[in-house]
Order: sequence, then C-alpha cells, then structure tokens
Amino acid sequence: MTLQVTTLSIYPVKALRGLDCSSVSIRFWGAEGDRRWVITQPDGTFITQRTVPALARVQAHPTATGLVLTYEGSAPCTVTCPASDTPVKTVRVWKDLINARDAGDLAADWLTRHTQTACRLMYMHNPDQARIRTIEQNPVPVSFADGYPLLIATEASLDDLNARLKQPVPMTRFRPNIVIAGAEPWAEDCWRRLRIGTAILRISKPCARCIVTTTDQEHGDIPDKKEPLRTLAKFHRTAEGIMFAQNAIVEQEGHMTVGDIADVLEEGPSNLLP
Repeated sequence: MTLQVTTLSIYPVKALRGLDCSSVSIRFWGAEGDRRWVITQPDGTFITQRTVPALARVQAHPTATGLVLTYEGSAPCTVTCPASDTPVKTVRVWKDLINARDAGDLAADWLTRHTQTACRLMYMHNPDQARIRTIEQNPVPVSFADGYPLLIATEASLDDLNARLKQPVPMTRFRPNIVIAGAEPWAEDCWRRLRIGTAILRISKPCARCIVTTTDQEHGDIPDKKEPLRTLAKFHRTAEGIMFAQNAIVEQEGHMTVGDIADVLEEGPSNLLP
C-alpha cells in the first residue's frame, strides 16, 4: 500500500493557528519555520490554547525578516526578529528553561489586546542549541514545541476516530506537522523509521493528547468540552494518557513536499499497551 504525504504544516508561533505548506525543509530541531516563536506570560512562562483557546484565532505568517500577525477584523501586526544585541531572557516550556529574545512592546501589546491576556512574544534565535532535550538517551535539539521536533498523523486513524464520534473533527484539532494517507488505521503505532523526501525520521513515542483537541482551530471556541478525548480514551490510550499521532525525531535532515511517498524503513510492535 502506497503511503503519501497529503499535508505539511508549521506553527510559526507556538499555540497560534497552523499554516499549511507545499514543502518544508526538515532540520534536526524540526520543520523550518516551526515554533521558533512562543507567547509567554510576563514572567516567561509559556502560554498555549490549554488556557487561552482564543489563540487559535490568531495566525502568524513568516516573512524574510520576521512575522506578520493577523486577526480577523483587525489591522495586522508586523514583527521583526529581535536584533542580535537584544538581551537574552529565560522562557519556560514545561520543565525546560530556554534562552530567547523578546520581540518588543508593539507585538506584546497587540497580542495582549487580542487575547485579553498579558503576554510577551519571544524568539528562539539559535534553535540548534537553545533547547537540547534528552530523548531516548540522546541529546536532541527541539524548538518551542511541547517536547519533540515533529508530529506525524495519518488520515486513516482520524477517519477511524471520526467514525466513532457523533460530530467528526478535522485533523487541525491535533496540530500535526506531517499527515500521511494510504495507511491502515493506527498503522503508525508500529512504524519506527520513515523516509520522506530526503529526510529520515525516527518515531519516538505516541503523542499524549490534552484539551487543545477540543478547541476549534478556526474560531477559537470549544464546541464540546469532552470530545474527541472521551471517545479516543475508550480505545487508543496507554498508561501515560490518551494517544493520537506519533512524536518523531530527525535522523537525517532533508526536504519534503506534499505528494511525497513515505517509505517505512523499519517497523516494530505497537507502541501502545494492549
């Protein structure tokens, strides 16, 4: 069965709406342009849709010099990457403390106004070194993503989940970087290594899901506080949580394009508990 990439997405600012791409360059720390920026509380603690669902209504469009932030019905905000002499501050993402640079008051005020939450916009200027996580006993650079460089999902698994739901949900609820068609439902639980384009990826572990999956990624509201988590929990979980999609690390940097074939180089037993 041929596996093919149908969607490639980046999230230029962590927790804001995703952006679909026709192709992406894959670095060891993740997809080029993915989660190099993060919104934080004034003390540097990261903010996500877990506490501010309205972040889904804001979109970031990368430019050659930074970002343009947009929000429906509002004038956009142009953000420039902080200069190299901008003081470095500490950002906290979960337990990790990360060096980053503040994008300034204009961006902070614009985001504060549209999210009704006091915040700052921070930039990761050296993604190769800013955040090194230990994954499978190896040092792995990671952007401001929750914990892994990439997230891979399949259309078949979403179809299987939606067949069990009263109201189907789109793939955007799960915020993957790479979506693959042509697999059997939940086949990704057994994948270990993939080649897509010129990149080689290694599956690390299934992704535990949280309440962000209940947030409509276009409108920033929560249609149903229980779904799809309640249904997913009935059949696809481990002792660590409710699972959908697979976290991956990068073995070989490269480039991938929508339409590329995904070659499974190695498989193993399901990484879910029976």
